Amino acid sequence: MLKTKTDIFSILKRAGIDGFQLAIMAAVIVAWLLPQPGIAKGSFSPEALSTYGLSFIFFFYGLKLSLHKLRSELVNWRMHIIVHLSTFVLFPLIGLLIMPLFRGESHIVWLGIFYLCALPSTVSSSVVMVSIAGGNLPAAIFNASLSTLAGIFITPLWMLPVLEAGGGSLHPGDIMLKLFLQVLMPVTIGLLLNQKLGWFADKYKKQLRFFDQGVIVLIIYTAFCHAFYEKAFAGFSLYTILMIAVGMSALFFLVLILLKKLCSVLKFNRRDSITVLFCGSKKSLVHGTVMSKVLFPASAGVSVILLPLMIYHALQLIFVSVIAQKMANSEKLKNLPSGIKQ
Repeated sequence: MLKTKTDIFSILKRAGIDGFQLAIMAAVIVAWLLPQPGIAKGSFSPEALSTYGLSFIFFFYGLKLSLHKLRSELVNWRMHIIVHLSTFVLFPLIGLLIMPLFRGESHIVWLGIFYLCALPSTVSSSVVMVSIAGGNLPAAIFNASLSTLAGIFITPLWMLPVLEAGGGSLHPGDIMLKLFLQVLMPVTIGLLLNQKLGWFADKYKKQLRFFDQGVIVLIIYTAFCHAFYEKAFAGFSLYTILMIAVGMSALFFLVLILLKKLCSVLKFNRRDSITVLFCGSKKSLVHGTVMSKVLFPASAGVSVILLPLMIYHALQLIFVSVIAQKMANSEKLKNLPSGIKQ
């Protein structure tokens, strides 16, 4: 029996599937079977634990950094510009280009896709994946945080031309407070403690990497729990959902390929390229959900508008998790002595 299990894991490993990816698949299946725990509220609910976990992740990220290293990394202005041009220009332009493909009743689906394209990058998973893949972590924290702040103003500017004027106004205070409490404050505390406790992050970096992956699996689980429990896919034929999923996959990989080509043309190093790829291709479900309540206050089709975002959010976590893990394994293999590689 033990040998059979070992053989199965060996086959999966040769196919490029490791324990992290299996855990992601298991999280989706469990969310489908048992969505209630993932939507529960409380101090020790899975959703709350994932929030605490993210704060600890960013604390340990700060612990790994030094002020000198942070200052030296943030002067790479070309990388920062590419990330934000991808998030707030490339994505929306692609959304506008595909508009003629959606006519009549399907126009609301396009509206959801364009809304997705106008959103900022997600902070937490972008930074976590950059860390797992071995990218430029200080630049990832800077770009992902700046993207969220900029999105408060840029996303409505993109949406106003395609929406009828409606009542209400944006209230960015909650988003900014959440960003401060979950990201900026833990990172700052860790950064200030770098000189005294930086050795801890270096000594236990392997264990911290497993911690990062565990939090990502928990995030994926809770995201799918909400989708299944709220019947986000109800009212859609399986064919329609599959087509949206295919389209969102194509959008993700189109942007990823374009960014990879651009990084090659600009001769970015491996670390900077990873940061551009992951920060420039992600979209924030949290930001999109919050802003939808204001931008579409009386829309009966708000669930339809949010469907492309929910599908893209789930797929981007899975795709980037797999890509980040492969990049990390590839770098490990490259650094091994030639005799061991065999």
